[in-house]
Amino acid sequence: MGFRKDFVWGVATAAYQIEGAAYEDGKGLSDWDTFCKKEGNVWNGQSGDVACDHYHRYQDDIDAMKQIGVTGYRMSISWSRVIPDGTGAVNPKGLAFYDKLVDKLLEAGITPYVTIFHWDYPYELFCRGGWLNPDSSDWFAEYSRLMVEKLSDRVTNWMTINEPQVFINHGHQAGTHAPGLQLPFPDVLRATHNTLLAHGKAVQAIRAYSKSKCRVGLAPVGVACIPATDSAEDIAAAKKAMFSIGSMNIWNSSSVNKDVKGNAVVIKDIWNNTWWMDPMFLGKYPEDGLKFYGSDVPKIREKDMSIIHQPLDFFGANIYRGETVRAGKEGKPEYVKDPDGHPLTAYHWGVAPSALYWGPKNFYERYKLPIYMTENGMSNVDWVALDGKVHDPQRIDFLHRYLLQLRKAVDDGVDIRGYFQWSLLDNFEWSSGFRERFGIVYTDYQTQKRILKDSALWYKEVIKSNGANL
Repeated sequence: MGFRKDFVWGVATAAYQIEGAAYEDGKGLSDWDTFCKKEGNVWNGQSGDVACDHYHRYQDDIDAMKQIGVTGYRMSISWSRVIPDGTGAVNPKGLAFYDKLVDKLLEAGITPYVTIFHWDYPYELFCRGGWLNPDSSDWFAEYSRLMVEKLSDRVTNWMTINEPQVFINHGHQAGTHAPGLQLPFPDVLRATHNTLLAHGKAVQAIRAYSKSKCRVGLAPVGVACIPATDSAEDIAAAKKAMFSIGSMNIWNSSSVNKDVKGNAVVIKDIWNNTWWMDPMFLGKYPEDGLKFYGSDVPKIREKDMSIIHQPLDFFGANIYRGETVRAGKEGKPEYVKDPDGHPLTAYHWGVAPSALYWGPKNFYERYKLPIYMTENGMSNVDWVALDGKVHDPQRIDFLHRYLLQLRKAVDDGVDIRGYFQWSLLDNFEWSSGFRERFGIVYTDYQTQKRILKDSALWYKEVIKSNGANL
């Protein structure tokens, strides 16, 4: 069967990771601007103040995309660039930047897929309580409305939020990402609930104010579990693990501690699929999550679930890796440790190509919506070789293996509409600074010169053949 004729071959970026211009043209502070200023928060004390200078060099990056031949570009908006205080007065120069960017993308034949929020939260709103404030979902709806009114005559594909599991877990529980909080778990769940309400209200705003027929989704982490064997028992155990909460945190084994008797004790966190996705796609919190989180669950008002549960047009998922699961006693899922010497990316994530088969397949069966792979890629150890080129054979092999598994899912009947490679550019990798290189285009941060890596040229041929050459 292969990929559909209108399959979207894309690349993805995020505003704070590439734009720079952190203090130019009326932009307000974001929580990442302030988080980076505290010593020890980011590797080598780095920040996104300049990053890839995309704010000034966006045409170069569009030219690179055009050279590669991508048909879609997943980008995000910097909330504090367009509304410096998060609410209230609008920054015309910030809006003008995204206005020009969208026009130039369309001129190049590249369809924009706009993510409204990709982690950079206005600092002034953080000072008012951020995601803990009961008004936070209304703030987000106001911002979403602004962007839709400005861009929806040309932008038809929208994603509300990127990876809420990460900015809540890392930013509000672990404290390793902005805003750097370590909240009690009831407050973590309160921030989670407000984020879900923000998503729902943003979907309402997009549909109410769009000037053209729109398509709406989001881009959560897709926690993928891979069966240890092809047995029916292991397949069922892996699927159960993907959509369960509390019995065993198989994704994040660091969340499992031992009590004084040596028994496993699972720390409560929100690193899962269903606490986020079931309310959005099914209209309810999962029962096992309600039981496991217990009295920590915030008060849910009568109309909350109807606000969160808005009609969506596609299921987006960011999948880089997966955990292997087998059926233990009575079919209970068990985590299978990777063997010694298991291949790792430069980010020390395990290489697991079949995550791009089992992840989409199980999500499609549960939520019954077309799938977009909104992020997939790897950090590699890249540098400019003596011949002036950037050779990254590991990334080519990685992408080849993962895309073969994605095509297998397509051949098995999963409705997959597009794939967005992370990332177009080497960029600011959050708390890891510029240590990690995820791009298929090399960024020289001293000169801002871009170099298409071998993987970009390889991807060009994949796009040209619509994946037939894999």
